[in-house]
Amino acid sequence: MYSTSIADYLHNKEIDPLLRSIATKVMDRQRIAVEDALHLYQCADLGFLGALANEVRQFKNGNNTYFNRNFHIEPTNVCVFSCNFCSYSRTLKDREEGWELTQEEMLDKVKAYDGQHVTEVHIVGGVHPKMTLEFFAELIRKIKAHRPDLHVKAFTAVELDYMFRKAKMNVEEGLKYLQAAGLGSLPGGGAEIFDEEIRASICGDKCTSEEWLEIHETAHRLGMHSNATMLYGHVEDYGHRIDHMDRLRQLQDRTGGFNTFIPLKFRNKNNEMSEVPEVNVTEDLRCYAIARVFLDNFQHVKAYWPMIGRQTAQLLQAYGVDDLDGTIDDSTKIYSMAGAEEQSPSLSTVDLVQLIRGSGRTPVERDTLYNVIKDYSSETA
Repeated sequence: MYSTSIADYLHNKEIDPLLRSIATKVMDRQRIAVEDALHLYQCADLGFLGALANEVRQFKNGNNTYFNRNFHIEPTNVCVFSCNFCSYSRTLKDREEGWELTQEEMLDKVKAYDGQHVTEVHIVGGVHPKMTLEFFAELIRKIKAHRPDLHVKAFTAVELDYMFRKAKMNVEEGLKYLQAAGLGSLPGGGAEIFDEEIRASICGDKCTSEEWLEIHETAHRLGMHSNATMLYGHVEDYGHRIDHMDRLRQLQDRTGGFNTFIPLKFRNKNNEMSEVPEVNVTEDLRCYAIARVFLDNFQHVKAYWPMIGRQTAQLLQAYGVDDLDGTIDDSTKIYSMAGAEEQSPSLSTVDLVQLIRGSGRTPVERDTLYNVIKDYSSETA
């Protein structure tokens, strides 16, 4: 799948001179420019992109593909915001169609994993006016009291922005408050597309791109790592994608606080953008590959397999991806409700190890911050 190298392409005298220049930069570990990324989108074939992305992947992570043992808690899908692309949320007036978990119900979900080897709980959901900063701080305290070793990765910048405003705290005050309660890191959701016009058309009532970036930059300054995402394949164009990644690259230059980048594919079922067709798998591979090449200061690129599907996740390991997220354990509904291939997204450790090995890669179990827990080079799950 990934036997063709950049050198093979450079031996072709008929290659586009600009593509040759980009390939040379990648081979020399030099940063490509915004204009280079646009040219890759417009002119590079899929094989060339795969060779570039695999070169970067191998340089940064060798043959390793990482995963962790995690589970998700989704406190509610009732939300004060109404994003056009969202199939998951329910408005306050339609709250009877959704769910609202109590602290006790969420703590019971944590207790269900007692005695099991999991390292992370991932908590994200809708923005509910009654689920306040103090409500979630208390929840985190209870989780950490019950299981101190469990890493709590929680709350998108959209959720945090609403909580902080309601609590009349600035970003730093709010993050310090949650950090003191036991919050370990932030997920990357809510970024969507940073371009203001596109953002206004698909999710205009939630936090701005500047507010999203401020929250993550502040978290990094306080010693908390985070992830970054991009929603692609809807009404944006290639320039919007590159602008989005460039803003992330600039922030990463300042802080180094992002763990991984996660492209998220737009799904068109059961939402207000159902008339927008989904992009095909070829476009998925192109998007991930260019992200891997462009984001030279990100150590990892992740394919969230419940969203993209396990078969495409296998393919993507030849296009720059070195992380497949975690075991998930049948607990996330955000993408299954939007028509993703994985309607019951659960993989055991054995399943993930086999999935990764089936791509010719080495499975490596990690924790949230990419400390290696177990290398499966020769061991079974």
